[in-house]
Amino acid sequence: MFQSLANSMKIPELRNRILFTLGMILVFRIGTHIPTPGIDAKLLTQNLPSSELFSFLNMFSGGALRRFSVFALGIAPYINSSIIMQLLIYVIPYLEHLAKEEGEEGRKIISQYTRYGTVLIGALQGFGISFMLERYGVVPFPGWPFKIMCVITLTAGTAFIMWLGEQMTSRGIGNGISILISAGILASLPEAIVHQFALFSGAATDVMKLLFLLFIVVAVIMGIVTVQDGVRKIPVQYAKRVVGRRVYGGQNTFIPLRVNQAGVIPVIFASSILLFPSMIASWIQGLDSMQGLISNPVIFWLLNIFNYNSVSYLFIYALLIIFFTYFYTAITFNIQELSDNMKKYGGFIPGIRAGRPTVDYLERTLSRVTLAGGIFLSVVAVIPNLLIKFMNVPFYFGGTALLIVVGVAMDTMRQLESHLVTRHYEGFMKKRGLR
Repeated sequence: MFQSLANSMKIPELRNRILFTLGMILVFRIGTHIPTPGIDAKLLTQNLPSSELFSFLNMFSGGALRRFSVFALGIAPYINSSIIMQLLIYVIPYLEHLAKEEGEEGRKIISQYTRYGTVLIGALQGFGISFMLERYGVVPFPGWPFKIMCVITLTAGTAFIMWLGEQMTSRGIGNGISILISAGILASLPEAIVHQFALFSGAATDVMKLLFLLFIVVAVIMGIVTVQDGVRKIPVQYAKRVVGRRVYGGQNTFIPLRVNQAGVIPVIFASSILLFPSMIASWIQGLDSMQGLISNPVIFWLLNIFNYNSVSYLFIYALLIIFFTYFYTAITFNIQELSDNMKKYGGFIPGIRAGRPTVDYLERTLSRVTLAGGIFLSVVAVIPNLLIKFMNVPFYFGGTALLIVVGVAMDTMRQLESHLVTRHYEGFMKKRGLR
């Protein structure tokens, strides 16, 4: 890894991409410290709730939520808009036509709709947060002027983060949105470590708990790396073909089906969807004026379901991760197209007939492999909650955070290495005079 980084700094284009990515991360970190106008910082520190859910939200925003900066909403509205748009593609014929028939131009139009949805969701969330801030008493001059300013500020902050992520994806290295989420998590790492150690008194039982947590962290990281690199190899043989005077085919290869084809996207999607019901439930529980609403059996039932450490929350969280693992894999991996290309060039899976039997075999194999990857992601994601709930072991930095940081780091390094291979190949071609 370090050798790849050193080699990449010797190539001007790659060096510029890396420096651009680091520059955008710096801009993002500066934005998390710019306060939203109209809020008393001292009252904000005193009156905002301190809970496991709030700490989790604050970690994802890189501390922007605790400071309530202009980036307090983070990138969650963009993620939610992307999920909604991907689901609508399979429901609305016009969007399905854009995605499947219009090619690159259609994807650009869908991306534009996603941006509009991001602004709309950000505005709605900003409007709800403005009411919450006034109820917590952190706004010296409440009223509609503050609400409007808060909505504009938070929506503009989310739109700017979305633009940063898109620029990083096109002009930098890796997926910009995922890198920004990882940067926010890593920025909260020192505070999380200090908080973790502050919970231990030095007793023998605490030392054992600490060693146990270190073991869990190492085991989770090793498991993530193993699963992210794990593939199921499907053998493929190509029959010999004579085209003119040349003979093509006659070789054996394989199709690599990754155990975790979707990467960390399912975890990010599931977290974004479940954060806001639990956050709203937490706000309602913290408002004295809403006691009459909480006494309503339906509202009380919903609050219990989306309680951050409840069994129902963990179950829904795990199911959503598995669902989005299948969903994202189905979007990015076209089995029908793969089967058609194999048939076109004389390829076949030993013991499986070409055509529909090949598609059925690949779908069945991919479904089993994806299920294993989805279960692994869901288990790792709920580990902190299980440790806190059933073993009384505080573990606030792990599971989801480790999945995202390690997964994004591995994906970024893969892209960096692919750029290096491409540049070295081009250099070889130039040296041989083949270009």
